[in-house]
Amino acid sequence: MTIKLYNTLGREKQDFKPHNPDEVKIYLCGPTVYDLLHIGNFRGVIFFNLVRRWLEHLDYGVKFVLNFTDVDDKIINKAAENNEDALTLSKRYIEEYKADYARLQLSPHELNPKCTDHIDDMIQFISGLINKNHAYATDDGSVFFDIHSNKDYGKLSGKNIDDLEAGHRIEPDPRKKNPLDFVLWKPAKEGEPSWESPWGNGRPGWHIECSAMNHAIFGDCIDIHGGGIDLIFPHHENEIAQSESLTGHCFATYWMHNNFIRFGDEKMSKSLGNVIKARDFMDTYHPEILKFMILSVHYRSELNIDQNNSHQSISRLARIYHAIQMAQQYPSPQANQAHDAFEAVLTSASEKLTEGLNDDFNTPIAFASIFEVVREFNALTDSLKKKNPQLHSAAASFLKWINEKGKLLALFQEEPNTFLSTLDAILIKEKNIDIQEVDRLIEARNKARAEKDYEKSDQLRDALLKLDIQVQDGPDGTTWEVKKH
Repeated sequence: MTIKLYNTLGREKQDFKPHNPDEVKIYLCGPTVYDLLHIGNFRGVIFFNLVRRWLEHLDYGVKFVLNFTDVDDKIINKAAENNEDALTLSKRYIEEYKADYARLQLSPHELNPKCTDHIDDMIQFISGLINKNHAYATDDGSVFFDIHSNKDYGKLSGKNIDDLEAGHRIEPDPRKKNPLDFVLWKPAKEGEPSWESPWGNGRPGWHIECSAMNHAIFGDCIDIHGGGIDLIFPHHENEIAQSESLTGHCFATYWMHNNFIRFGDEKMSKSLGNVIKARDFMDTYHPEILKFMILSVHYRSELNIDQNNSHQSISRLARIYHAIQMAQQYPSPQANQAHDAFEAVLTSASEKLTEGLNDDFNTPIAFASIFEVVREFNALTDSLKKKNPQLHSAAASFLKWINEKGKLLALFQEEPNTFLSTLDAILIKEKNIDIQEVDRLIEARNKARAEKDYEKSDQLRDALLKLDIQVQDGPDGTTWEVKKH
């Protein structure tokens, strides 16, 4: 079955045709490591993990590279504020990123190259551009890319050079042939990291880093280049210009960009002061909740993250994990007594999920198929007796199905009892629920039921509901959980 991807280069969905199905080459622009990463930084990381797992599920081989930008103005400025070495700071935050990444239980990348490990590749790349008259050095040791030397400049973003020049507000730089020419090599400054080069000591510009690492690892062309939509221009546009100017070949066949994250009614940004660090979110909620929220919205749509949406995600996850918890309570089927109608539901849901993910990774369709299966399984548990062997078979099939689909999404692998307790603990804290008051009401209700005072028992149940506490009476006693809206 054909996979369709929305290609930013062309602005349409296109059939996916990799150069080599045994090694699909994916490059994702990774973090600039000068601080703990916010949840927006992890949207692409989580989504492209699904891209990778789905391609592998369809028997493609995948080589996935995510880089670390470990030398950059932001790093240097932060290190100066901290009065520490810039490379020491970036090394520390790479380790912090890895710690956050491990909590998400995503697939490891084949490579996580650092810019500082590829300085020689960058110098060689820049030299090649100069030799082909696509770049030029200046007297102060800078090297700039000449955008007028690339006739296709603007093809990714749809921007026109003439329009860009007309809207240019920055004071002209006398070193440049054109105000829009971008830097490939910067001359050394006191206190900053620098390396020897044919143009004097200095360091690479941002845009050249990804192009040079890509070329060193993958060669002239890759299949999929990913990143956030904020990178389309100028970063990815400049990557294309310099890479294709050097090699004369297509740099990346498919460009995939995930959208922004919003916090309430505003785009999340440092300037607005509403940035949520991924680690803080995972500490407050749970890595599973972050992954679920990100994947439940199509990657090209804006994602709104606030307390209300977090609670909705908790509710939806609880429905799935309650079904898993229920299914695990049934014994393994002793014979092949499949529930044919439920098996048909699983088959249909698998087809819908496959159709959705093959259509530009339409995860809302995939999640709809998962909740359809959960609904049907819950209906079976209500309609069939617990000892019915067909129910046992359906439970085993459900567990196998949800585990397989969950692995593709990096979801639904938590131990259900522990995870559901974690969700309750989160909501207890968020809603400021008084546990002592809950215990007092539960005890009073148990006493009323023992005395067959059902009117009082119902009143106490209502009192608990007002605290967002749901109770369930069973043969082993009364249990309760926080109501999940």
